[in-house]
Amino acid sequence: MQPKPVETTSDSVRVGILDAAEARFRIYGLNKTTMAEIAHDMDMSASNLYRYFKNKQDIAAACACRCIDTQTDLLRGVVRTPGLSAAEKLERCALEMLRYTWETAHDQPRINELVNHVILEHRDMVHHKVQESCSLLAEVLAQGNESGEFEVADVVKTAETVHAALKMFHVPIFMSLYAHEVLMLRARDVVALLISGLRGRDHEPSQ
Repeated sequence: MQPKPVETTSDSVRVGILDAAEARFRIYGLNKTTMAEIAHDMDMSASNLYRYFKNKQDIAAACACRCIDTQTDLLRGVVRTPGLSAAEKLERCALEMLRYTWETAHDQPRINELVNHVILEHRDMVHHKVQESCSLLAEVLAQGNESGEFEVADVVKTAETVHAALKMFHVPIFMSLYAHEVLMLRARDVVALLISGLRGRDHEPSQ
């Protein structure tokens, strides 16, 4: 990989290091990437690299945090989209997360090493991501309550349950087990089942 010129400010250098490291992680994987290689790509010495990150695992955690932020931003973008019903937002959330996870898992298969590292070594980061996602889903449920689409007594707890039900569609390991078309169908079916339960008794068809 071609070295890139080093930026001048501390923040821009850190961003540059993360960009260079993430590029290597996506191609070669976390385990086969060294600090020396990342430093070379940044056109700096390895010792200088340690001024910004204490080790490769520290860099990996920061890269993973950026990936998590991207996922959360995608979800937030759907939740805050005007003109959509709560049911439409719920389905779009599931399908958008599936799209992102599928593309990442298949275009950059070695990214799973980074995901596994974060799950094992930085569980607090994972829990924070889950909490953010659940908060956004709670917004959708609250909108559904307000519009009369849903009848949810405990929005926070139900959001956690909805997130758990959709977990299959935003965990990379599942992307290698099924065809994309199968996952799309299952995501729609799961969301349809969730919406049916969220609507409450007043929306049940008459016998």
